[in-house]
Amino acid sequence: MKVLIVVTSHDKLGDTGNPTGFWLEELAAPYYVFKDAGAEVTIASPQGGQVPIDPKSQQPEFQTEATHRFNQDSQAKAAIANTVKLSTVSPSDYDSLFYPGGHGPLWDLAQDSDSIRLIETMYQADKPVAAVCHGPCVFREAKVADGSPLVQGKPVTSFSNTEESAVGLTEVVPFLVEDEFKAKGGHYSRTDDWHPHVVSADNLITGQNPASSEATAKAVLEQLSVNPSQLS
Repeated sequence: MKVLIVVTSHDKLGDTGNPTGFWLEELAAPYYVFKDAGAEVTIASPQGGQVPIDPKSQQPEFQTEATHRFNQDSQAKAAIANTVKLSTVSPSDYDSLFYPGGHGPLWDLAQDSDSIRLIETMYQADKPVAAVCHGPCVFREAKVADGSPLVQGKPVTSFSNTEESAVGLTEVVPFLVEDEFKAKGGHYSRTDDWHPHVVSADNLITGQNPASSEATAKAVLEQLSVNPSQLS
């Protein structure tokens, strides 16, 4: 079983001058869900090489068992220091695709052509494509075979408008993922702020927030167990 995790290369929070990147827990928790299930995990990014961790996600109040494990794991740290360049990735080499959030993806992965190609190809091949928190922004421009939006008519979730407001970034981000999904015809749902919520629409899997990251990854494993013929 081979899983590709794609993280942002973007490290600036709009015009604020503040740093951003990927949210550590949203990478760490899925990473170990997959690794502990015996998966071979590859981490890729648009630019390749070292990827930026949102420094806020390193603050004590956001640490979990998975983040502590990740920070003490030399192999994991080497993986984020030497990510594969996204343009070199072949979708046929992987059984599933996963996107952690953090605010960085809103500026690069949301419109990255290599990322969109991967999503569309793997989705059409019935391989699980999943994302959590701001990560689902990567599905905004993806389409299905007839040219309609990937999320159209499907149940989806993501970091909610109220959660974005709670962190004070509604006027900073380039768009609100909840609004984009609704505009594309997605059947958006959410639960209370900061509580776990995962939605599966066949092989499209989305999670609302950091609290949903582990459950989103487990939903990918469940999808793979339902379709074992998709495994490498």
